[in-house]
Amino acid sequence: MGNPTAESREHSQGQSPRPGPAKIWSVSEPPFAGFQPVDTEGYKRSSPETTIVIDNGSSTVRAGWSFDKAPRVSLPPLMARYRDRKLSRTFAFMGSDVYSDGTARGQAKNVYDPGTNVVNNWDVMEGVLDYIFVKLGIEGGAGNVERPILMTEPVANLGYSRKTMTEILFECYGAPSVAYGIDSLFSYRYNGGRTGLVVSSSYTSTHVIPVINSNALLSHATRLSWGRFQGAEYLLKLLRLKYPGFPGKISEPQADDLVREHCYISQDYQQELDSYLDWEGLEERDHIIQHPFTEQIIPQKSEEELARQAEKRKESGRRLQEQAAKMRLEKLIRREQELEYYKNLQSRISDTTKKEAKRLLEVDDFDDETQLEKKIRDMEKSIRKARNKDLGDDQEETVEPTFPLLEIPDDQLDEEGLKQKRQQRLLKSNHDARARAKAEKEKEKARLAEEERLDAERRENDLSGWVAERRAARQALVQKMRERERLKADLGNRKSLASQMRMKSIANLASDSPSRKRRRGGDEDTFGADDADWGVYRTIATGDQSDDDEEEDLGTALKTIEAQLLKHDPSFTEDSTREAQTDWSKSLVHAFRYGPWPYDPESQRQAHQVHLNVERIRVPEVVFQPAIAGLDQAGIIEIAADIVTQRVSDSPQKGDLLKDIFLTGGNTLFQGFEERLRNELRAVLPANAPLTVRQARDPILDAWKGAARWSAEPESKQAFVSRAEYMEKGGEYMKDHACGNSSA
Repeated sequence: MGNPTAESREHSQGQSPRPGPAKIWSVSEPPFAGFQPVDTEGYKRSSPETTIVIDNGSSTVRAGWSFDKAPRVSLPPLMARYRDRKLSRTFAFMGSDVYSDGTARGQAKNVYDPGTNVVNNWDVMEGVLDYIFVKLGIEGGAGNVERPILMTEPVANLGYSRKTMTEILFECYGAPSVAYGIDSLFSYRYNGGRTGLVVSSSYTSTHVIPVINSNALLSHATRLSWGRFQGAEYLLKLLRLKYPGFPGKISEPQADDLVREHCYISQDYQQELDSYLDWEGLEERDHIIQHPFTEQIIPQKSEEELARQAEKRKESGRRLQEQAAKMRLEKLIRREQELEYYKNLQSRISDTTKKEAKRLLEVDDFDDETQLEKKIRDMEKSIRKARNKDLGDDQEETVEPTFPLLEIPDDQLDEEGLKQKRQQRLLKSNHDARARAKAEKEKEKARLAEEERLDAERRENDLSGWVAERRAARQALVQKMRERERLKADLGNRKSLASQMRMKSIANLASDSPSRKRRRGGDEDTFGADDADWGVYRTIATGDQSDDDEEEDLGTALKTIEAQLLKHDPSFTEDSTREAQTDWSKSLVHAFRYGPWPYDPESQRQAHQVHLNVERIRVPEVVFQPAIAGLDQAGIIEIAADIVTQRVSDSPQKGDLLKDIFLTGGNTLFQGFEERLRNELRAVLPANAPLTVRQARDPILDAWKGAARWSAEPESKQAFVSRAEYMEKGGEYMKDHACGNSSA
């Protein structure tokens, strides 16, 4: 990933005074667990009464025996199956094995629809169950399991889903008996709970369930459609908005890991959000996630190679100079020969008749002798200039042009003379215009020199007054630039005053145009005859406040004044310049995207980095404020308060619910979750109300452990549906127990 020392040195030389980041995290690799051997030890220890316990979670399916302390098999509910045409074989991958093969990863299918906890893909479900029973070493006859099965299910599971699962377990696997239960209630029971409020926030949803005397009041339970899956998806959306051109790709499992490892619950969300991007302490709050990248390798050349290349370039330049000199010499020789030819032509014309002279001129594309003379003068001037350039003398001899025909009256000239006189008058006008422009330029140069002299004299005599004037001029330029920026921003808003004035100008232009077609010979449009007419386009483009002064280069003038202040005003430093004050690397947007560190767009390392700052508290906050993610539901505080104060308000054990608020599920593992829930519940409940909030010993595994302990108890056998009962009453039949969906 590179050298941290070099990176720290790079940052220290940049605009930020801070050293480089102390730690950079990397995205996790795909969760491939490798080959899992078949565990036959549990099956050998089991008896026909031993229950197979399956926690059918939407993120991880866990299975084991009722006498186990922890599940023996854990896998994500994924399956991939594809056929290799070259080998003529069909391959099937289960669980994390799908991440071991690129083709399998692309063909992976989930047991559940994304974001739900209701089984939807039954082929994949059968594949997951096959994998579990094989890894548990079950060797039943005729492919039957021959062991009771206890499986967890979501709150208020659909009847069709339970019926289909029951049919598969009885018909496909030959289970002798089957029972179902709610994972969060198993966890609550495992942690010794009898009466309380169960807050279960897991992978796809959050439930708040009141429990009185070990019986769940499911009719008063409430579901919030938000879990760790939605949090990871929400983080991906935020990152796509934050880095629309991010060259890498963060997968859903990687986003899930980012949420779990970097997010936490804020105790005062709004207050912390307002100050989260403050420069002070941002280096600790900003977590940098490095995505894999390939750095561009710039080959380093030795001094000998550099010297050899320099000599080679010098030799090549010398050859080019020689070739250019040779070409100039050849061109000069051709011009001298051509000049000699035209001079000979001029002498022949002077010694012959007018008719013959005209014929000779027409042969060489000349209309008269004047054009021939002009051609000879131009060639002499060009040849003289080329010779002076070869000799290193670029000074040109300026010859004042003469216009003799302008002094001769028109009546003394023939038609050809009048024509030449008009040409000389035009040439004289051009010559005079150039002379006036040159004089004005020299005058302006002298004026600027005089202003510089007076400015230097003013600075020497009254430095404080000069500095005050320079600062006032700088402030005026800055204010003008701000006004232009504000006006440009207002033009983007069609409801702003500037935009309305612009539309008014366009409407006035339209009203000034004739309403009917002009007739032939009618009045002509004179727009553009006056230079001021064209100012309307500038008004429409930039607003009414635009004038000729706005067209000057404000940036250049500002830099000139700031350069003078930097040189002569000790209190004016580099940090006082507008460029430093408007440095985008210190802006809120830069802190949001890149933290307190400078950003180099050419660096592949930084282009493949993701900065998590505000997202660390924004993503888990949705459980308390679902509206920030666009979820039209109440948060868990409102849900819990409504259950306690409204739904079970008539129960004599209402106060006992508040004495045991139980947290379970992987989405409650965020740092500060328990404290935030306690503090906010205390704020909405009566001041003297007893309140105890506790978390499961293992919010992830306690559901399976509670199910295993419950299935090992003798009284749990009455809650299992036997195969005979299934054959008699159908797949919809279920038995009531304290941890099941049929509990009142």
